[in-house]
Amino acid sequence: MKFLAVCSSGLGSSFMVHMNIEKVLKEQGITGVDVDHADLGSVGPGAADVIFVGADLADSVGGLGDVVVLDSIIDLAELRTKVRETAIRKGVTVPDAGAH
Repeated sequence: MKFLAVCSSGLGSSFMVHMNIEKVLKEQGITGVDVDHADLGSVGPGAADVIFVGADLADSVGGLGDVVVLDSIIDLAELRTKVRETAIRKGVTVPDAGAH
């Protein structure tokens, strides 16, 4: 399973979201997910199982497959919820919330 954080340049915000997704996966004990980041121009359909983008790029990612739009790229609570929901939806084994 691959999650890809995407921003317009592939540097600052996508790298931050990439690191935060890894942090959330570790916190929640979710394994089997590879995380990477990229710029919008280099991402095509099939680049990842799920693409995470900020709301500013929501209109630019049509046709890229399964896209999760983050209302705020710095809101860890939102990211925790969306990563967990996405992992479950994709069939990744997710430990019970209380099992840390």
